[in-house]
Amino acid sequence: MRWRRDWHAYLFIGPSLLGVLAFLLLPMVIVFVLSFFHWELLSPPTFAGLDNYRRLAGDGESWHSLGITVVYVLLCIPLQTVLALVLALLLNQRIKGVRVFRSLFVVPWMATPIVMGLVWNWIFDPRDGAINSALALIGVTGPDWLSDATWALPAVALVNVWQYTGYNMLFFLAGLQGIPKELYDAAATDGATPRQRFWRVTLPLLNPTMFFVMVTNLIGAFQVFDTVFVMTNGGPSQSTEVINFKIFGTAFKEFDFGYASTLSMLLFAVILGVTLVQVRFFGKRTTYDMS
Repeated sequence: MRWRRDWHAYLFIGPSLLGVLAFLLLPMVIVFVLSFFHWELLSPPTFAGLDNYRRLAGDGESWHSLGITVVYVLLCIPLQTVLALVLALLLNQRIKGVRVFRSLFVVPWMATPIVMGLVWNWIFDPRDGAINSALALIGVTGPDWLSDATWALPAVALVNVWQYTGYNMLFFLAGLQGIPKELYDAAATDGATPRQRFWRVTLPLLNPTMFFVMVTNLIGAFQVFDTVFVMTNGGPSQSTEVINFKIFGTAFKEFDFGYASTLSMLLFAVILGVTLVQVRFFGKRTTYDMS
C-alpha cells in the first residue's frame, strides 16, 4: 500500500538513487572484495585471504603516508574554518559592495585543481615566483617551497586553504543570516557585550553549520590528490605522499590492485572513524530550532 501511495516519489528519486548505487555503493563493495585478492590487472585475481591486511600492518611507508595525510588535515582544517568564519562575520555587515566581495572570495573554489596547481607552481617558483619576489623586496630570501621537505606540505595545504575558505564562508554566512535578530536584541538588552553575544549566541547557533563544514571538509582533506599530483608528485623525499597518492601509485604504477584496495579500506576506516567522532561531539551541542 505504501509503495502504491508513494510510487511517484520513488520515480523522482530513482535516477539519483541509481547513481549512488552505481558510482558509490557498488565501487565500495568491489574495493572491499578486492582487498582480499592479489590482482595485477593482466592476470586473473587470486584469493589472498588476509595477506594484504597483514602486509599493511607492517608496511611503514603506508603508515607514513597516512601520517602525512593527518598532518595535512591538521594544517588545513583549523585555519580554513577560522578564516571562513571571520570572513562570514565581516561580510554579514551592511557595507557598500558587500555582494562583490562575497563573489570574489568564492572564485578560487570554482577553479579546477589541475589549473590551480599549475598557477600555484608558478607562485611558489623559487626564482621567478610571486612569493619569493615579494620577499626579496624586503630583503628576505625565500625557500625553494616545493622542493624543500620542510615547506612542501605546508605550501600544498596553503593552496587548499586558499581554494576552500571562500566556499565555506558561504555556509557560515547562510548560518549567520538564519539566526533571528531578536536574539541579539534580547542579549544586548541584558547587557551582553559584542564578544559575549558572539560566544553565547552566534557560535552555539552556528553549530549545525559548523558540523556540516567540518564533516565535509575533513572528508575532502583526507582524500586530497589532485593538488599533490600537480604540485609535488608526492615529493620531495615522500614528504607530501598522502595516502590517496600512495593508493594511486600502488594501483597504477605497481599494478597491485589488491593491496591498493586494502589501502583504500584503511582510508575509509579512518574517515568513518573521524566522522563518527564529529557526529558524537556535535550531536549533543547542536540545535536546529531557533524559534
